[in-house]
Formats: sequence, C-alpha cells, structure tokens
Amino acid sequence: MTDFPPGDRCDNLPEDLATLSHLIDRAALGRRGQSLNLLALLRLLEQQHRDIRETLFRDALPDNRQHLYALLRDIEVNGGWPYIQRMKLKALLANVPDLDFASLFPPPTATIEEDKFPGEEK
Repeated sequence: MTDFPPGDRCDNLPEDLATLSHLIDRAALGRRGQSLNLLALLRLLEQQHRDIRETLFRDALPDNRQHLYALLRDIEVNGGWPYIQRMKLKALLANVPDLDFASLFPPPTATIEEDKFPGEEK
C-alpha cells in the first residue's frame, strides 16, 4: 500500500487550503478500508470540483490577454489543468483475484442473421 497522504501536497498552499487539505485527508483516513464510504467522499469531491469549475471559476476566467497569459503560465508551471481522474474498470476489478473476465464480459453471441425482430422470417 502506498503512503497516505503525499508529504509535499500542502507545501506552498495558503493556510485555509492547507487546512482544507488536512480535513480531507482525515476524512479519507477515517474511511480507510471502507470502499463505499470512500466512494461517497470521492463523489463529494467531484461534485465540489464541478460546482466550483462551472460557477466561480468560469466567472473568474481572464478577460484580457495579460490575465490569460498569467493563467496559462500558471497552468504550465504548476501542474496543468485540474482534473479528477476516474479509476479504470480493470484497475477496480484487479483486487478480485478469482474473477473470470470472459464470464463477466462474454462476447456477443447473436450474429447478424440471428438479430431479427420477433415475427420476422430468418
């Protein structure tokens, strides 16, 4: 298991954001090993991300070239566009050792010839 949380994540953050980061860490650690509760936390964070992006952030977007340059420069220097990555299905299922992917995702069995509406001649 990887260490949690990353040690340098709160470096150079304003005090209120560092406090928020620590609160999120505590909420996550308090739910360690509880997949449904951690999923609820991730959903909450994703919703918060979406709400901020679609309202306050959109309203604060640059309205001139100098501000646009400053924003793009910050994105380039400090780690890109904020994005909440979702887990891939294979990574989610990797913890189930005796899972048979072939039985979980069987190939389609109907051929084009068999794919007829009821009552149609074959």
